[in-house]
Amino acid sequence: MTAARGFTAGAASAGVKEGARRDDVAIVVADAPCIVAGVFTQCQVVAAPVVVSRDRVRGGHAQGMVLNSGNANACTGEQGLRDAREMAELAAARTGIHPALMLVASTGVIGVPLPMDRLRQGIEQLTATEDGGEAAARAIMTTDLVPKEHSVEVQLSTGRVTVGGMAKGAGMVHPNMATMLCVVTTDADVDQRFAQATLQRAADLSFNQISVDGDTSTNDTLVLLASGAAGNTRVAPGPDAEKLATGIEEVCSMLARMVARDGEGATRLVEARVQGARSDEQARRIAREIVRSNLVKAAIYGRDPNWGRIIAAVGNAGASVNPTGVDVFIGDVQVAKGGAAASFDAAAVSDAMGADEVLVRVVLDRGTGEGMAWGCDLTEGYVKINAEYTT
Repeated sequence: MTAARGFTAGAASAGVKEGARRDDVAIVVADAPCIVAGVFTQCQVVAAPVVVSRDRVRGGHAQGMVLNSGNANACTGEQGLRDAREMAELAAARTGIHPALMLVASTGVIGVPLPMDRLRQGIEQLTATEDGGEAAARAIMTTDLVPKEHSVEVQLSTGRVTVGGMAKGAGMVHPNMATMLCVVTTDADVDQRFAQATLQRAADLSFNQISVDGDTSTNDTLVLLASGAAGNTRVAPGPDAEKLATGIEEVCSMLARMVARDGEGATRLVEARVQGARSDEQARRIAREIVRSNLVKAAIYGRDPNWGRIIAAVGNAGASVNPTGVDVFIGDVQVAKGGAAASFDAAAVSDAMGADEVLVRVVLDRGTGEGMAWGCDLTEGYVKINAEYTT
C-alpha cells in the first residue's frame, strides 16, 4: 500500500463492532495533495461515504482517505452524511491536512448508525507510517480471510515509478464496480483526465470482471491517488502512458483475483477465459456470465464435470454465439466440441476442478475477441456466513 513514494498508512482499533478488539479503522495519507480519480458503486442505494467521496473526487485533488470496517454507514439518512463528513474532518485534523482533501469509505452492516463516540477515539489513535500498509489492509477486512495488497514497478522514459494498492472484499461482489473498497496509489506525475480514464479502464478489466455472489454493494469504492513524488516528467499520451496504464491495470487485476479467491466460503478460484468472440466486450460478457452462474459455481465445488452448465451460461450472456461453434475446456481437457459432448476422462476433469485455481476456457467461432473473468465456487460456507451476518 505504501510502496509508492509519498504515501504512509496506518490502522487503529475503534471497536466499531461493540466488543471487537481488532483494528477496524485505517488511514492512507500523502505528503502533499494528489491527483485523484474514483469509480464508485452503480447501486442506486448509495452509502453516505460514497456520496461524500464521490463529490470530493470531482474536484480532482485529494490527500488522504480514512476507512472503517464493521459498519457501512449506508441507509442512515442525514445523520450518516454528517458522520461521514465528521470522520473525514477528524482524520484530516489528525494528519494535518485540509478537511476537503480527505476522502472517506466504510464497509460492514447496512442500516446501523456509526458509533461515532468510539470512532472518534479510534481515529485519534491513528498514526500513518511508511510500513503501515499491511495494518491498513487488515483493518478494512470484514468477512475477508486474508489482507489484499499488491504493487508493481514501471520503468518510464523519465524514470521508475511505482503503483501499489490494497483492497477488501469477499461478499456482495458482482460486475458493476465490483469490489467493496480499494485504494490504489502511484508516485507518477499524471493529469486528472488520464487518471480517471485509466482507472475506469482498469476497473472494467478487473473489478468489473469478478463475481462472488451476484450482489453489488452500496459502498463500492475504488480510488486512485497520484502523488507525483517519483519526480518523473508528467505522463503524456504515448508509450509512457501505455506502460503506466498497464501497471495500474495489473495491480487492479491482481487485487480483483484476490477478492474472488477470498469469496465468502470459497475453496477455490475460478478463472474463465473466452476466445473467438465477436468483440473483446462480448468475450468479457460471456466470461462474467460463466463465473456468475450459481450452477457452474456449485458444480466446481462438487468437482462435477457437468459442462452443460458452462455452455448454458455462454448462451445466457446476451452475446453473439453460434450454438455449433462452441468448444469448452476445463483445465487442459476439452469437454465440448462444436457445441456437443467431446470424449473425455471424467475423472481427469474432476481432478482439474479440485485444483486451487480452476480454469474454464471457451473458444468460439465468431471473431477475435478475448476476455477473462474471475469468480469462486459456491459452498455451504457462503450460506452459513450470510445466514448469520448480524446474529
